[in-house]
Amino acid sequence: MSAGGVVARNLRHTLFTWTAQDGLDPIEIVSAERTHFTDARGRRILDLASLVFNASAAIHHPAIAEAIARQAKSLPAAAPSMATEIRGRYGEALAEVTPAGLDRFLFTLGGADANEHAIKIARLVTGRPKIVTRHRSYHGATLGALSATGDPRRLPFEPTLPGVVRVLDPYCHRCPFGWTPDVCSRPCIDHVEQAIRDEGPETIGAVLVEPVVGTNGGFWGPPEYLPRLREICDRHGILLIFDEVLTGFGRTGRWFAAERFGVVPDMITMGKGITSGHAPLGAVAVGERIARHFGAHPLVTGLTHAAHPVSLAAGLATLRVIQEEGLVERADRLDEVLARKLAEMAARHPTAIEDVRSLGLYGVIEFRSEEPVKKLARAALDRGIHVVSRWNYLFVAPPLCIDEADLVHGLEVVGSLIPIE
Repeated sequence: MSAGGVVARNLRHTLFTWTAQDGLDPIEIVSAERTHFTDARGRRILDLASLVFNASAAIHHPAIAEAIARQAKSLPAAAPSMATEIRGRYGEALAEVTPAGLDRFLFTLGGADANEHAIKIARLVTGRPKIVTRHRSYHGATLGALSATGDPRRLPFEPTLPGVVRVLDPYCHRCPFGWTPDVCSRPCIDHVEQAIRDEGPETIGAVLVEPVVGTNGGFWGPPEYLPRLREICDRHGILLIFDEVLTGFGRTGRWFAAERFGVVPDMITMGKGITSGHAPLGAVAVGERIARHFGAHPLVTGLTHAAHPVSLAAGLATLRVIQEEGLVERADRLDEVLARKLAEMAARHPTAIEDVRSLGLYGVIEFRSEEPVKKLARAALDRGIHVVSRWNYLFVAPPLCIDEADLVHGLEVVGSLIPIE
């Protein structure tokens, strides 16, 4: 089928998310390898966005694809109530890389329902109805996850689920309290504690946060923020949940961003990079307190395709690829390269760029306005570089296997497209 025919058939019979359908012109991808994909015109495009931040090990890795094929041949399906070899093997392997004590897993279909299940678990374990989340948060597109979300993607579906308390963010560059990083009394965390007091700590089951914010700005709090949040939760008997759907599996130069900040939450939710985008999978990692509760009480939730053998095979293969190829260490090593190139870009374009920041292989260029960003992303694609933008942000999150030369080349192409004023 011709390239035009493929796109026409897609548009005629399928719906694309997050966009109006009229006038849509999607790129047709026909193949992929490691850090590049090829479109229908034969262009080989370097992906600085890991598709949608999910193809973290590689866009296409033969070892992961082969593991999926082997599992499909031997046992392609199982009920979630059944024990399977791959379920046990992957659970053991995942426990090797999660923070100490978080070694029991509920497998889901993706990051959104992982967050929904974490909220359910918090309510079941604590008996408390409310959760605390932040305004600049995104926890998924299902209704429960959107209810916890702060960003505008929830607005068309309001009223959403009750019991969500939203607090202001630790966005140091745009401090909602008017402070600057060099002179700051940390009102962002005092504000959370005050909100908990106002709502009644005995009514709050969990605090749900992204340790590093995703497409709402790509920022993180001051060093004391998460440790103090851990202490506040402990003092009030509240569970702490880290949404690591974007940051898990090496993105920040650690297996999980929790390690970067020296804090172990009660739950970690996972998705995206868990299978490097090769199959749908999510997970909730829980600690002993939660596991012990469900020893005596039923876990009254589930999904038909939970713990799906093919997805678990993809997850195990992805984990082994990350280990064997040293991808977490590579992300940590390239941290300095990404930070340096972003700083150089900001220095060359001070009138266009307001701030740059990065951790591991996750970076953001914050422009002073939204005007140049979408045009820049499209122009970069025309030059063979795929990036993701939102509002006045341009994100850099390539597959962790990227070569330093490709990373530098991609960033230089992006930088060359920023108008000089």
